[in-house]
Amino acid sequence: MGPDSPFADNDLERELEIVDLNVRSTVHLAKRVLRDMKERDGGSILVTSSIAATMPGSFQAVCNASKSSLLSVVATQNELKDTGITLMMPGRTETDFFDRVDMDDTKVGRQYKDDPAEVARQGLDALFSGKDKRVAGSMQTKEQGLDQQGAARSAKAEAHRKVAEPGSGERDGD
Repeated sequence: MGPDSPFADNDLERELEIVDLNVRSTVHLAKRVLRDMKERDGGSILVTSSIAATMPGSFQAVCNASKSSLLSVVATQNELKDTGITLMMPGRTETDFFDRVDMDDTKVGRQYKDDPAEVARQGLDALFSGKDKRVAGSMQTKEQGLDQQGAARSAKAEAHRKVAEPGSGERDGD
């Protein structure tokens, strides 16, 4: 089963690979880079999380949780106030992600996706202008980021389920 299957059915080793990629590697690299930045008294880091970090991820629990953990890793912004750390939170972006995780049959897999060059440009613009956080992408993505701020966790989980459930992209009227 792929990472877009029910949590109980997913392969543990595959999910631990996701945690290693999204959490362990970010912590590892940030730890090494931040020490040098602190010694030089300057530098910048752009951490890429996701809007998915703001919601419980039905059918993507480990992926969303791993992206959510990056919100806490970026607490180093407060610890090192004069060091440039920016958290970028893109939404759906046109990459091979949805194909790689077998989500082509989901609503989210079939929805419009933002241009990766535009997302990257917005992330770099935020980094170089000293912003600590940026929802990157189209206006629709930015509105989605705002919508997530006040919603109840249970409502977020249900909304995520509707777009991420396997086969949801083949249903009409949802």
